[in-house]
Amino acid sequence: MMRTRPEKNIAPPRAGLARRLAALLYDAFLVLAIWMGLGFVAQLLAGAETNRIIDGRLQTDPAFGLLLFALMCASAAGFYVWFWTRGGQTLGMLAWGIRAESRSGGLMSVTQALLRFLCAWPAFFLFGLGYFWLFFDSRGDTAHDRLSGTRVLRLPRRKA
Repeated sequence: MMRTRPEKNIAPPRAGLARRLAALLYDAFLVLAIWMGLGFVAQLLAGAETNRIIDGRLQTDPAFGLLLFALMCASAAGFYVWFWTRGGQTLGMLAWGIRAESRSGGLMSVTQALLRFLCAWPAFFLFGLGYFWLFFDSRGDTAHDRLSGTRVLRLPRRKA
């Protein structure tokens, strides 16, 4: 019996919800580590004066808190945009065998990656409705896949 080769222009199947969430959890630990490092460096540079204990509760200077929040958002966006535009995979996506790319099959542009990142937050925090969209989408895309013109594919396993 002769084996036939699969056609090269057929895209792998879309990644399912479980793989996407597993990769997201894996990446969350990496982003959290980045945030801890940023917070440590920011606190070293700003000094202890930005924090006070009032009525037994730690109060952070509002301007410093806003700066930290902006650094956290920028670093998380930078993390995802960097990986998505360089190879289509974050470390979590690499571990779970999935890749994000433009609908045409190439790497995402910076604009697509930023749009995907910005649309993924509400997709997640609105009770995951943007992620559950993949169960109703004919191609298996989430809401932020659709809005950013991207797709997430499950990669074939490599033979050892």
